[in-house]
Amino acid sequence: MLVRDAMSTVVLTIGPTHTLRQAARLMAARRVGAAVVLDTDAGGLGIITERDILNSLAREQDPDQETAGSHTTRDVVFAAPTWTLTEAAEAMTRGGFRHLVVLDGRGPVGIVSVRDIIRCWIPAHSVAAG
Repeated sequence: MLVRDAMSTVVLTIGPTHTLRQAARLMAARRVGAAVVLDTDAGGLGIITERDILNSLAREQDPDQETAGSHTTRDVVFAAPTWTLTEAAEAMTRGGFRHLVVLDGRGPVGIVSVRDIIRCWIPAHSVAAG
């Protein structure tokens, strides 16, 4: 099975000036655990995840003052839609993260998460029986 078969095509894109509270609200409304941060001034794409927001809160930073740009991972590992799920899982394991932005020639087309991969690897009848 390929990344394109498992990825979510709901790609939340935010700017670096969004506050962490705004990012969290948008992520919650779309039921996603990550957002692509498009920063044309910094020259590219990054990612912010629910864990980034949680870490900021744990440091007692103000979510209404902290911006997505300050908490964005910029050295992102991108996946291609044609990667196998094993390749995606290996990249996540090596990098220690749970989301991969999926790019094609035009830009981001999806996000694949550990949950997406597990959902595809576990047959539907196993989930229903558990």
